[in-house]
Amino acid sequence: MAVEIFKTDITEANAASNTVLHLQQLFPKANFNFDLQDCDNILRLESDYDIIQPTIAAVKALGFYCELLL
Repeated sequence: MAVEIFKTDITEANAASNTVLHLQQLFPKANFNFDLQDCDNILRLESDYDIIQPTIAAVKALGFYCELLL
């Protein structure tokens, strides 16, 4: 299982929770969680599939900034 890390502008726990729920509905075989204590408001993705671009697109569609950290 691969882990990908994204930088976001999501700062509120409620928004993070709603985003995770939305992503899990779109990608039920993946796991998502946030680290809002990190300065980059990290979104972590664990998946056996390459869903990096669809994840970024889904977060952006919710009105938030999202980019893959290398």
